[in-house]
Amino acid sequence: MSVNFSTRSGPPGKMMGQEVEYAQQIGSTLKKIFVYFRRERATLLLLFLSVIVVTICSLMAPFLQGRAIDGMQIKQWQIVITYGKILLCIYLIHTLAQLVQSLMAARISQNVGKQLRWDIFEKIDTLSIPYLDTHSSGDIMSRMTNDAENVGNTISQSLGTLCSGILSVIGTVILMFAYCWQLTLITMISVILTVFITKKMSKIMRFVYRKKAFMLGKLNGHAEEMITGYRSIVSFHKQEEVTEEFNEIAEELKRISMKAEILGGAMGPVMNSISNISFVIVAAFGGYFAYTGLITIGTVSAFLIYAKQFSRPINEIAQLYGTVQTAIAGAERIFALLEEPQEEDKGERIPETLKGNISFQGINFSYEPGKQVLYDFNLDIEPGQKIALVGATGSGKTTIINLLMRFYLPESGKITIDGIDILEMNKKYLRRQMAIVLQDTVLFSDTIENNLKYGNPSATEAEIREAVKVSNLQEFIERLPDKYRTYLTQAGAAWSQGQRQLLSIARAILADPKILILDEATSSVDTRTEKKIQDAMVKLMKNRTSLIIAHRLSTIRDADKIIVMEKGRIAEVGNHDELIKKRGKYYDLYRAQFQGKEI
Repeated sequence: MSVNFSTRSGPPGKMMGQEVEYAQQIGSTLKKIFVYFRRERATLLLLFLSVIVVTICSLMAPFLQGRAIDGMQIKQWQIVITYGKILLCIYLIHTLAQLVQSLMAARISQNVGKQLRWDIFEKIDTLSIPYLDTHSSGDIMSRMTNDAENVGNTISQSLGTLCSGILSVIGTVILMFAYCWQLTLITMISVILTVFITKKMSKIMRFVYRKKAFMLGKLNGHAEEMITGYRSIVSFHKQEEVTEEFNEIAEELKRISMKAEILGGAMGPVMNSISNISFVIVAAFGGYFAYTGLITIGTVSAFLIYAKQFSRPINEIAQLYGTVQTAIAGAERIFALLEEPQEEDKGERIPETLKGNISFQGINFSYEPGKQVLYDFNLDIEPGQKIALVGATGSGKTTIINLLMRFYLPESGKITIDGIDILEMNKKYLRRQMAIVLQDTVLFSDTIENNLKYGNPSATEAEIREAVKVSNLQEFIERLPDKYRTYLTQAGAAWSQGQRQLLSIARAILADPKILILDEATSSVDTRTEKKIQDAMVKLMKNRTSLIIAHRLSTIRDADKIIVMEKGRIAEVGNHDELIKKRGKYYDLYRAQFQGKEI
């Protein structure tokens, strides 16, 4: 049964740390984004063609306008009318080309955004359990939603502007030099100031926008944890503390967002001020040159438009700088996730049959360096045996299951099934041979039938009904209006924990595994239901190797072998009667649960 549910109880959780402060350089990030552009070659071609048309129209208009003004000066009205008609056509073509440009940019934006989200989702599906255990799910979701959306929106807003801006600046400079090289050199003063100020401000803005992206991910992660754990928050009356903590993160996000917006918003006005100062200087010198006869009045008019046209793309790019920085910061976080190593799957062996003989040989393991969880763990399990793992919290019980399912890899030693190292087995095959029923039930927002068939899609209706009958859930489902077609909203949140657990058990029954893993499978049901489930489990575990993590020791009295764990080592081994006679660790645990009752 290939269900990649993490039995998380060992590894310490942590938020994404300050790795965002050391994100990759803008150049390398842009190269990775351009890989996605290459998939949109046809749309990009139409975009560039429309940009070229828009730029040509923008460059021709001042020239024609200048010629019309010169015609007015010499009272040649036919020339004025001719140039006026041409200008009208130019403006019409300019408008249509801009419309095409906007449509193509929007199409590229949506396609690239969709592909980014798809790649992120596909990557999440292959990430290792250790990565997911140590990173906030809210932060990962933020990369797939907010960051991908920012990258897409920036493409839509900026791609056409950047392309037309570059072409417009190049074309304008050429025409300006053709008109009057003296005025062109004067105009270049604004370029020097623009480059200098942009360089200074961009250094600060890169850091601020990376920090903003990080804080947004942290806020989403905190909100996600609070929503999923709301019942616990209410039961412990922690609403005020949770709200205060959320407000602290939100306040920090607001502070850094305001700083980012101020810096991004200031870029445009600063560039406009430089442009206006340059315009006044050019107008003054242009008037003087016209007065001396160096150039005509029409040339001065055209040159002033070109001077504005020269600074306009620079100002637009400057105004987009904040948005671009946000997108790059988001893209860095996206590619950091996409470049994470995926779960190892080197094994290729697929045995024809699997009996279920499990052997742990000299296993040493730790989630964090210096904090060892298992010490030289050795255990042999015969096919069909029912093995119970008991012990205090943190003794290593769940870690054994994590290693058996290859969620984590041992630091030393090996685990074999039927004499084959599980690292040599095909991962999908290995997990299909196991069914796991967790203490925290995991269902999906889908029909009851599809939830049951999750581990066995080819299950027949008769098999489904038999599994439900064995798990003692048949009566409840038959009372529902849509029966097996009933849709579980919010992953079955409206069901009781006991009902959810029964459905999870029925799913495991239907998967027909060789190895069954039960992690406190009856912990959320009442005593009466527990007895019925125990009877069902006897049938389910027949001829299957079973591993049971148990805290309620009454559920494992009939286990073939009970393994008592203590601080990562095996303290005792035996069946119930043998361990009670020893009066050791198991005896103490059992007496603590059934104090006052006869053992």
